[in-house]
Amino acid sequence: MKTLAFFNNKGGVGKTTLVYHLAWMFAEMGLSVVAADLDPQMNLTSMFLEDETLEELWTDGEPSRTVAAALAPLLEGTGDVADPHVTGIAERIGLVVGDLSLSAVEDELSTQWPNCLDKKKRAFRVISMFWRMLTKAAEQRQADVVLIDVGPSLGALNRAALIAASHVVIPLGPDLYSLQGLKNLGPTLRRWREEWRDRLTRAPESLGRTTELPEGEMNPVGYVVLQHAVRRDRPVKAYQRWLDRVPSVYSNSVLGETARQLLGSPRDAPHCLAELKHYRSLMPLAQIARKPMFLLTPADGAIGGHLKAAQACRKDFSTLAEKLISRCGVGGTGQV
Repeated sequence: MKTLAFFNNKGGVGKTTLVYHLAWMFAEMGLSVVAADLDPQMNLTSMFLEDETLEELWTDGEPSRTVAAALAPLLEGTGDVADPHVTGIAERIGLVVGDLSLSAVEDELSTQWPNCLDKKKRAFRVISMFWRMLTKAAEQRQADVVLIDVGPSLGALNRAALIAASHVVIPLGPDLYSLQGLKNLGPTLRRWREEWRDRLTRAPESLGRTTELPEGEMNPVGYVVLQHAVRRDRPVKAYQRWLDRVPSVYSNSVLGETARQLLGSPRDAPHCLAELKHYRSLMPLAQIARKPMFLLTPADGAIGGHLKAAQACRKDFSTLAEKLISRCGVGGTGQV
């Protein structure tokens, strides 16, 4: 089972859209998927579920069936991480429903991070709670891959979520802000990885490091560029200069490689997973139909140019999914 986190501390770069569509594409390829909404804003949950369904999961007087309910026994001191409720979306897709209250966990995660250095058992249990909860969710669904959606921050909540990830995919927009986000994100990921490895050496033996604590690999798989509108299959000129800088900034900031300028389109760079088009009005149609863009049909209003765009979208996400399978070893194959 592989855990892939989609992360950029710059918001609005399309990470939730990526998680949603890749969950459906992986499922079409025969893989069992768990999508986990660890963003307190719950955008992924709202893409999968109608408000009426979500309200049922939050019904007063009944145990909540969100991610917060699985973590509650540990955080309240009454037990450990409980078996999470995994909402069935499709035969091969399960959803760990998000919760607005996750933002309140930030303080506890901040407090327990330094306590790991003092070999405190509870500290390790709290920091690893997402990993153990996602492992339980994957076991329920016999999942090949867990896709993790997180919010755009470099805080303690995302640190714990990223520690649960074997791989990290970085969505980008072709703009100055995404490039600056890369410069912040790369060193932070490396620091989190090093600090967690140091803490693992101090973990009490009673925890069973190989089964209860994540390795915190956080291996950067590559980046996905979500384009702005294009003309004649080429990016608008105003954004081209930012696109041209992505490969070198990624290599320097995320991978820590020797500074050098890599010229050319991001699609030609070795760490580029995809350069996705701007799908214009497909997304509103998909939101109304509650399905991914590449599954839209004429009955959903996808006719003429829209239908062709949906077909192109399928090809794009299929290619991206195949790359992730190969690079991450999803399903036990490919390069790890």
